[in-house]
Amino acid sequence: MLTVDTRHAVHPLHAKGMDTAALRANFLAQGMFAEGEVRLIYTHYDRFVMGGAVPAGTDLVLDVVEETKTPSFLDRREMGIVNIGDTGTVGTGGETFTLERGDVLYLGMGAGAVTFGGAGRFYITSAPAHQTFPSRLITKADCIEVAMGEAAQSNKRVIKQFIHPKVMESCQLILGYTSLEEGSVWNTIPSHIHDRRMEAYLYWGMTPEARVLHLMGEPSETRHLFIADEEGAISPPWSIHSGAGIGAYTFIWAMAGDNVDYTDMEFVQPKDMA
Repeated sequence: MLTVDTRHAVHPLHAKGMDTAALRANFLAQGMFAEGEVRLIYTHYDRFVMGGAVPAGTDLVLDVVEETKTPSFLDRREMGIVNIGDTGTVGTGGETFTLERGDVLYLGMGAGAVTFGGAGRFYITSAPAHQTFPSRLITKADCIEVAMGEAAQSNKRVIKQFIHPKVMESCQLILGYTSLEEGSVWNTIPSHIHDRRMEAYLYWGMTPEARVLHLMGEPSETRHLFIADEEGAISPPWSIHSGAGIGAYTFIWAMAGDNVDYTDMEFVQPKDMA
């Protein structure tokens, strides 16, 4: 079963006047993981797609998605998949990849129909592509780890880069995830924006009762979303994206846009936000 939710782009002036319900309806990504289903959110921010596939003992096939108007979803797209569950498999083009929890699979443009199987809970990201790069499984052992922050500022964390220029080539999709160390709660501080690229987050590894206070909005007009485990946030190019959580959590970040320069960002210090 496939369902697709379309999210249109929102102007920052419009976002200023939104109440909590409107902010959540436009920028919160929830309900993506349902057993026996593929659920996608098709955004009008760089035509980025995010979603989930949970085989739960039955193979799920992602092929035709009406919103793209192409014979197969990956005909003009690339895809990044993160397994946030138990061991699962992803098959395409006659090849099957086994993903352990935390592994990432990149599928290049034209890879064909994608079959999800096993006990995985697969987080799906996709962006338009203009060039084909080889599909590749990037395990946790293959990624690049970058330690950042400090305990004194409650933001000690490890950034794991998977689909990233230092690891592999892609067309425009960049993906990795960041894990907070015990006792640290703040991510992506100081905040930043990057007007040339949109970004999406998925928070995971949290207890059912925990929440992340995700900050968004223009630096001078900040807003917030309370986000639960396996829920995400759509971050427009004009918006900051930072957060603080209750207990341990990890967030998957994925970006698409004009370039693949991970460091292309404008920092905003806390004293300059309102």
